[in-house]
Amino acid sequence: MALFRFGRKQTPDTPEPTVAAPATGDATPAPVAAPSGGGLLDRLRAGLAKTARVLNTDVRDLFKREGRLVDEEFLEELRATLIRTDMGPAAAEGIVVDVRERLRARVVDPEIVIDSIRRQLLGRLEQTGAAVAAAPTGPTVILVTGVNGSGKTTSIAKLARLFTREGKRVVLGAGDTFRAAAVEQLSMWAARLGAELVRGEPGCDPASVAHRAVARALEGSFDVCIIDTAGRLQTQSNLMQELSKIRRVISKQIPDAPHEVLLVIDATAGQNALSQAKGFKEAAGCTGIVLAKLDGSARGGVIVPVTEQFGLPVKFVGLGETADDLEAFAPERFVAALLEGALAPAG
Repeated sequence: MALFRFGRKQTPDTPEPTVAAPATGDATPAPVAAPSGGGLLDRLRAGLAKTARVLNTDVRDLFKREGRLVDEEFLEELRATLIRTDMGPAAAEGIVVDVRERLRARVVDPEIVIDSIRRQLLGRLEQTGAAVAAAPTGPTVILVTGVNGSGKTTSIAKLARLFTREGKRVVLGAGDTFRAAAVEQLSMWAARLGAELVRGEPGCDPASVAHRAVARALEGSFDVCIIDTAGRLQTQSNLMQELSKIRRVISKQIPDAPHEVLLVIDATAGQNALSQAKGFKEAAGCTGIVLAKLDGSARGGVIVPVTEQFGLPVKFVGLGETADDLEAFAPERFVAALLEGALAPAG
């Protein structure tokens, strides 16, 4: 299914900017591969294995005492277990309140407790605006933000792969001009994926690269323009101001652009992801989240407080290292994977 639908583009009669050729070198990104087998749910189960193990072991342990009642001791143990998944105190408290109101002073049925967890998580992860916004005419511009090491560059490549597989023409803007390695990595990805790349000199103004990338998208009748940004820390106010500058430059070329501002969050970051989301949402006007590195060591429950506190929908989840390992986020599948095995018998 197409991620979004485009209208007819209008191409201005202005000269093309200089577009750098893709770099060559010995280092190569992860290969472009066919999607992993087993289906999305199986891949999510693998990606959320650590979180599921916490629920599988610790929630099950609550039922070892035969005929145990739902009392305050039980509820405190349940709350502590839920918080260890990084779903945050608000979600944990909501589940505890629900269990207390429905089951207080009764012998605990583990199926009912798990059902309460499932219903609470689904309610908290329910979201609107999950589809990628599209320009009514001309190129759709996507700005990608996130701290160094979050998986931002790889996520850009995965997004480009999604669009090129739909037959859309993609141009990438290498706006992380302060890290030569990031530009070179994006260059190799562009060459491998059949996308065009706009880059600048090392250390040049990132806003100028963004301007040229959008200009190239307009003049070349591209469908999608994805722009990388520096992997800056959310506490560096001067760099945050630069993000605002990039947005202004883009909007002067296309008034309603960027159409999406995606924040890439490392799923292993835990509660630190909250401060990342706060800083980037304020500076860049983020519209959605890409949850990267769901690789089995992730604390995937953190997506619950991120979506609740900042109202940002999760657009995609990254499930592996290849260009095809990116999936549209589906709350039902995510929660099913999160709770997989929670009632499995002891081994």
